[in-house]
Amino acid sequence: MSLSEELERLQQLRAQGALSEAEFQQAKARVLGEPSGATHQALAEEPTFLHRLKRSRTDRVFGGVCGGLGAHTGVPAWAWRALFFLTALSLGFGVIAYLALWLFIPLES
Repeated sequence: MSLSEELERLQQLRAQGALSEAEFQQAKARVLGEPSGATHQALAEEPTFLHRLKRSRTDRVFGGVCGGLGAHTGVPAWAWRALFFLTALSLGFGVIAYLALWLFIPLES
């Protein structure tokens, strides 16, 4: 099997959901002859959405959660506030979710 055929097969497996992104990167590095540790290190250095998420210091009503979500998602902060308010009215889930985000998301520096 040629190199291009192996890479194409790996791409198909990833597209079908048989391989996660990390597994795909590791297998691709193995096929290309790169050390697998370098691939994991590169993936580990890249922050995920949740690691980049911060509470806003300027766009805040209570804790800055909606302002921070708005800044990182492109959805206006008022829409996040409305969503939390509506879910708080329905089952109280909005209050619990907001408080959890307030506790676990750090304030921007």
